[in-house]
Amino acid sequence: MNSEKFSIVQFVSLIGLILLMLWTAFPLYWVFNMSIQTPLDVISYPPKFVFDATLENYSVVLLGKAWLGKYETVQTDFPRYFLNSLIVCFGAVGLSMLVGVPAAYSLARYNFRGKENFAFTLLSFRFAPGLIVILPLFVIFRRLGIYGTYHGMMIAYQLITLPFSVWLMRGFFEDIPMELEHAARIDGYSWWGIFRKVDLPLVAPGIAATAILSFIFAWNEFLFGYILSSDVTRPVTPSLMGFISYEQVLWGQMAAAAIITLLPSLILAIFIQRYLVRGLTFGAVKG
Repeated sequence: MNSEKFSIVQFVSLIGLILLMLWTAFPLYWVFNMSIQTPLDVISYPPKFVFDATLENYSVVLLGKAWLGKYETVQTDFPRYFLNSLIVCFGAVGLSMLVGVPAAYSLARYNFRGKENFAFTLLSFRFAPGLIVILPLFVIFRRLGIYGTYHGMMIAYQLITLPFSVWLMRGFFEDIPMELEHAARIDGYSWWGIFRKVDLPLVAPGIAATAILSFIFAWNEFLFGYILSSDVTRPVTPSLMGFISYEQVLWGQMAAAAIITLLPSLILAIFIQRYLVRGLTFGAVKG
């Protein structure tokens, strides 16, 4: 009887997982389908699931080649926007790790006045809508002369990546038993030696997971990239607006650009999946 109930629970869980996977994957499938269709196939009704696939949308997006024949395109300079996103996101995540890891360690290991208030204030930056700060940031960046620059964008993206990094890394450091640090102190290590040779290796999977998630958040950011960038430093996400004109929307080319935009996050997640899983489950089970 118990095994029968267990089988029914397993079957229902399996059906639920399949439905959830279809719900999640179907939009990606639809966008990919659009990216390999001609403009007439994209807007056909009823939608076509069987068609002659073409890579012309990718060719136009990557090479800036004008569509040959009866279709039109726009020159978006997509590869440069893609490179801009890589520069800004890697710089923003690197800066967040440089500042966030020591800050998280301090919040996890030391007690000082206003510690929790400081941590909560930092976290509130992550919850606050970007529209609240975008106009003051625009004015400040213009006056400081960093509007439309790579380093200005990296600083602005800290509002997205730094609070998340500090809070996530704080939990990883808190999961390390204090006895390990006490033993290292008895062996003659300074606090810097303990931080560098004991704590950092233990939280390395957590750092990898935090960096990947921060990169994805920064990569997907639209508002800051749209308002605070110039034509030279514009990241890839707002550049997708370039496929929308007064006359038409180039759905196929926009879908191809969206699929290419998805690749860095996907590749990072696949190659560092082992560290990502270890990092996200770090400290989940305590002995």
